[in-house]
Amino acid sequence: MALPRKLKHFNLFADGESYAGVATEVVLPKLTRKMEELRAAGMNGPVDVDLGMEKLEMDWTCGGYVRQVYAQFGIGRADGVPLRFAGAYQRDDTGEVVAVEITVRGRHSEIDPGTAKAGDDAPLKVKSTLSYYKLTENGIPLIEIDLLNMVERVGETDRLAEHRKAIGL
Repeated sequence: MALPRKLKHFNLFADGESYAGVATEVVLPKLTRKMEELRAAGMNGPVDVDLGMEKLEMDWTCGGYVRQVYAQFGIGRADGVPLRFAGAYQRDDTGEVVAVEITVRGRHSEIDPGTAKAGDDAPLKVKSTLSYYKLTENGIPLIEIDLLNMVERVGETDRLAEHRKAIGL
């Protein structure tokens, strides 16, 4: 019997700056396909047709005020803010540690400073909308999604290469 890999430690980097001791929580991007149900002539039931990716977002929280977050607000580029989550996942049966990194680019759509009250915790909550996502395990790329450049790699296969070729990109 095997035990699952559990997140033991993490760090968040924003535009290359380490948020160790600052970031308290990260809601990692959910990968969701946009599906449309289709039942056409000659079909005994519906199937889902894959229409591409749903919107990519990442929510993260810092333990308090962070000037850099405010300086990035309203940035003009859809990929203007680079963020990187680095997680150490460990199996308690073998002790094996796996390095999982999620690198994203986007911009902040929401900054929530919460309630300001002296002596109380006032976390800074940030929602970032993303145009780029890359998941690696121990340095090996698993998934790369670049919405602006129409790239979708899973393993070594770029699932949009033939589509780009078909439309002259």
